[in-house]
Amino acid sequence: MDVVTMGRAGVDLYPLQIGVGLDEVTSFGKFLGGSPMNVAVAATRMGNPAAVLTGVGDDPFGRYVRAEMRRLGVVDEHVITVPELPTPITFCEIFPPDDFPLYFYRRPSAPDLQLHAEQLPMDLIAGAGLFWISGTGLCMEPSRAAHHAALAHRDRRAHTVFDLDYRPMFWPEPAEATAQYQAALAHATVAVGNREECEVAVGESDPERAADALLAAGVQLAIVKQGPAGTLAKTADERVVVPPAQIEVVNGLGAGDAFGGALCHGLLAGWDLEQVIASANVAGAIVASRLECSTAMPTAAEIADVLAGVPVAEVNDRAGAATAATFAARAAAAAGGFPEQAR
Repeated sequence: MDVVTMGRAGVDLYPLQIGVGLDEVTSFGKFLGGSPMNVAVAATRMGNPAAVLTGVGDDPFGRYVRAEMRRLGVVDEHVITVPELPTPITFCEIFPPDDFPLYFYRRPSAPDLQLHAEQLPMDLIAGAGLFWISGTGLCMEPSRAAHHAALAHRDRRAHTVFDLDYRPMFWPEPAEATAQYQAALAHATVAVGNREECEVAVGESDPERAADALLAAGVQLAIVKQGPAGTLAKTADERVVVPPAQIEVVNGLGAGDAFGGALCHGLLAGWDLEQVIASANVAGAIVASRLECSTAMPTAAEIADVLAGVPVAEVNDRAGAATAATFAARAAAAAGGFPEQAR
């Protein structure tokens, strides 16, 4: 495999109505979800074969996850089934341009948090061109020990990427996350996160100081997402800041995963740092302009078109992507059988 990711997987249920709470939503779309899963989908979409180490329940949603992985080209050979736990689902609300509340149904645990170290394909982990973990996998045992075992076996081979991915609802307190993040950073070569996630990981939210602290913690490349201010990337001897692409935001939830897939692609291709980050920023922007996450991941050609000056709206039109312009039609069609509820 070019790319092996490890961690969260499940089903995303996204509303087909914009600007209303879940209590008012009348219809949903069902999509493959989970950040490490979506990164693998994105990397595959860009031409890098990927596998995911994760778990699902013995239920219809679990069967859907595995079937959708295969349909999207991601290897599902290393997905465990945990009969006693349901496959997790995640709901969101869509309030563009920057408010997308998430509701995780992962209690008391989730199958992807039941990975044990002895179940891991260590040769695959060691041999992958890029190995990707997220912070969520460190929040609970046995997943926590499995992640640390995988990182130790990987032995800081390039590229070992730690997506800080801090979700406060998964942790009893931030200090516990900080301790686990510090241990993981010592085994990673790349760290990527936003300012809030950096504060949890290294106690710094200022982008420059956060990047320096991540480098001091052991990584060779620190990437700090700054929202409208763009993305800062630093190594021991290089610094770049790349502005974001300008788009009409539909759903920002998949942007970070698309960024991750493009980051994988650029690192594996050996591109210079500015090209890697510019490509990742554009990938995130394209997905933020679309409704879905996993099925909205761009191709390498679409990213290249936007970098060459093709408007994102035109790229979306060519792809037939679900954008803001398609919401009304989808919602009307979905509400057709339920006119009273829709009104």
